[in-house]
Amino acid sequence: MIDNTDNSSRSLMEDAISEEERKNKGGLKKILSLAIRWLLPLALTILLVWYMFRKVHFGEMMDIIRHGVDYGWILCAMGLSVLSHVVRALRWRIQLKSLGIRPPLMALCCSIFGCYALNLVFPRLGEVWRCTYIAKRQDAPFTKVLGSMVADRLSDTICAFSLLILTFIVAAPAIDSFLTKYPVGQGILATIKSLWFWIFIVVAVIAVYAIFTYGKNNTVVAKLRSWIAETWKGFAVITSMDGKWLFLFYSIAIWGCYFLQLYVAFFAFPFTRELCSEASLGFGLVPCLVAFVFSSIGMAIPSNGGLGPWNIAVMFGLAIYGISTPDGTAFSMLQWSGQTVMLIILGIYTMIYIALDKKK
Repeated sequence: MIDNTDNSSRSLMEDAISEEERKNKGGLKKILSLAIRWLLPLALTILLVWYMFRKVHFGEMMDIIRHGVDYGWILCAMGLSVLSHVVRALRWRIQLKSLGIRPPLMALCCSIFGCYALNLVFPRLGEVWRCTYIAKRQDAPFTKVLGSMVADRLSDTICAFSLLILTFIVAAPAIDSFLTKYPVGQGILATIKSLWFWIFIVVAVIAVYAIFTYGKNNTVVAKLRSWIAETWKGFAVITSMDGKWLFLFYSIAIWGCYFLQLYVAFFAFPFTRELCSEASLGFGLVPCLVAFVFSSIGMAIPSNGGLGPWNIAVMFGLAIYGISTPDGTAFSMLQWSGQTVMLIILGIYTMIYIALDKKK
């Protein structure tokens, strides 16, 4: 009896220790998850901002911003940013309607406003928030709303990729001549032109296909196949839903607004305004397209509101057409600041709307 009691006590102690270890491991995982999700983008933002300013005299940049800037064009760009969010809400409404979810347009607009405002502080969290808000408000399944958002983002990816191809066609000479000036650029060009690079791409595609075809019984591969299938299903509904042509029109309108935001800002600065006076550059349309596409790619890097990656991408695009680093920094920082101020205002409006909507 004593031995059994001792064994039982020892077993209980071991179970308690195991449970404590599991809790500690769970706590450590949560801390690591939070660090990767929030601290990594913040650290990346700080690093890229430092990189951006390390060769720029801050006083020189501020002098450019204080003198010679036509702020009317910056305000115009801010207005276009609001219009792009409203059009995005109109496009999302078509998808949700096909799923039987019919929120008011203002609620959808505020979900978009709040999404981008929240991304200023917590990158990528805004997308989850807007789905949660609409799902709870309309008492709809969260997975359905999330699927529509994924399709929404996939549409944006296709638009950005199409613009990237267009950019490398219309601005190929300028990009090529710029890259050949720098060792890194020369390395990139040499890699792209290398036969081994394309052989590697083909082999990688074949390897991925073989893994997904012959390794479908593997747990990880099975989960990935399931996720891809569900994502594709959510995207494919666009081709069969009512209003698909209106969806396409709104997609073009959204990216048209994004492009115009940057283009009208060109008229705010004397050095970019000069680009808009040259017929050989399409009156500034080609340089703007280069800066715009690069900035869109930069936004894929997780950071607080795009600060850092977006600015550096715009500066790189402008540098191709001879815009100096101080000028490019001033342009990107003022344009980014204008959009950020507008998002903060829209975020405050969203909080007021939600508070009044709940009261109602």
